[in-house]
Amino acid sequence: MTGSTQEPRTTPPTVVLVHGAFADSSSWNGVIARLRQDGHPVVAVANPLRSLQGDAALLRDVLDGVDGPIVLAGHSYGGSVMSVAADGHPRVRALVYVASFLLEEGESTGDLAGKFPGNELGPALRPVPVRTPDGRTVDDLSIAQEEFRAVFAADVPADVAELMAVTQRPIVADALADRATGAAWRTIPSWSLVTRQDLAVPAEAQRFMAERASSHAVEVDASHAVTVSQPEAVARLIAEAARATAG
Repeated sequence: MTGSTQEPRTTPPTVVLVHGAFADSSSWNGVIARLRQDGHPVVAVANPLRSLQGDAALLRDVLDGVDGPIVLAGHSYGGSVMSVAADGHPRVRALVYVASFLLEEGESTGDLAGKFPGNELGPALRPVPVRTPDGRTVDDLSIAQEEFRAVFAADVPADVAELMAVTQRPIVADALADRATGAAWRTIPSWSLVTRQDLAVPAEAQRFMAERASSHAVEVDASHAVTVSQPEAVARLIAEAARATAG
């Protein structure tokens, strides 16, 4: 028999997923199923939503524990976290921003959330004072359950949106005011999924950030909860980023 000329198979990168505020890791479930069908190992991080620097430090630890190349995807505030955490990381090959924030150094998530008109999230937020480990009192923000679907998940079936409203993860207001100390998109190729029906991060804001970062942008008609309403589109863009940066 002659020797095989078959090319060795390359191991697909691990996809690390970072949820944002008012969501949890289960918001990626539909995306995860599709990525796993394509052979991608997947890790969905439980984002603490307590402070930008603290959240980024935890994500950095997760990235350090992943073997091989990484494609990192973040939804909403998850994009803020991953831009800081992935800055200078040697194994992150691609960044995928999903209805997300691409912060420049020195910017906060709150700065960009209010930069363009169309954000209806603010009036729907309900603060609950909570104590931090160092004894300070801060506002923990969540979306009023009766307003959750309208401002966050308008294209998600009502019964699913109701469950999402109940299980949403609140975010400390200070995390939205924290300023980024890194911008990984300056050195790592990025892709952006722009959601045209978004009332939490308006499409105009998403386009501004994607253009500034020279990100490969794709637009879809979806609400902010696009990972739930259109998981195929999200998984497709992540797979595209993985293919484009393979090797």
